Amino acid sequence: MAPTPASIPRAVFVDYAKRAVVAAGPEMARLSVRSLSVNHTQGITLGIIVLYVAVIALLWNIPYVKYSLWPFKMLVIAFHEFGHAITACCTGGRVKSISLDPREGGVTHMQGGISAITLPAGYLGSSLIGALLIFCGFDIVASKIASIVLGVCFLLTLWWARKDWLTIITILLAVGLLVACWFIKHAEALKYVVLFIGVMSSLYSVWDICDDLILRKVNESDASVFAQRYGGSSQCWGVIWSIISLIFMIGGIIAGLAAFPETATEQEDDAKKFIPTR
Repeated sequence: MAPTPASIPRAVFVDYAKRAVVAAGPEMARLSVRSLSVNHTQGITLGIIVLYVAVIALLWNIPYVKYSLWPFKMLVIAFHEFGHAITACCTGGRVKSISLDPREGGVTHMQGGISAITLPAGYLGSSLIGALLIFCGFDIVASKIASIVLGVCFLLTLWWARKDWLTIITILLAVGLLVACWFIKHAEALKYVVLFIGVMSSLYSVWDICDDLILRKVNESDASVFAQRYGGSSQCWGVIWSIISLIFMIGGIIAGLAAFPETATEQEDDAKKFIPTR
């Protein structure tokens, strides 16, 4: 009869357990390193992420040139307002309308809900969406799925913003761009558009908080209202939300590296089988 844990002396059992952990340690470490090793395709994706960060940072702050980011900025603001709206609905509130303004940003008119959740959900929601898009941007099929989910989110936003023409036009243009990318080299272009929107959305909260609280010092920003209701300073909450946004972004990158080790050729072959397009 094989010995059971109950029949083995405690000291011997503990000794065996220690040996098992020590023996498994190096192998687990090697598995972890292998799962996060960067191949050529992933290296290109990482390089593109760095390029996107640099380009967006430059364009965001150069006068006149920064207006080239306007369509994508409006799209990210739509994510921001969607974060407010969806958390309001989830916490018992009701969304009356969503509107976007190219100068002042966006506003979500809602009634009820838990403000301790709905106020930070704008920045944190858009950064979480951005992190998920970055994660999906490491793979073509995942980018296809992400674009479908985005389409559903856009439909909800259109319902809430059905009286705001700027929001409607912004969302329709975004949907048109995503659909067009499906037909470019089996949606390979979609991967890089999803990645760009993800980077922009992930860093939006950082740059916008700096713009609102440091450069312009807007008194009615989400962080300012949150500080008035729950204590602390708007700058403090802004920094905390920015750090969380960066953590989301880094997490999305690490998860993408671990989940999608396929080469570009393998990704293209997989994309041909998932809702194929020419």
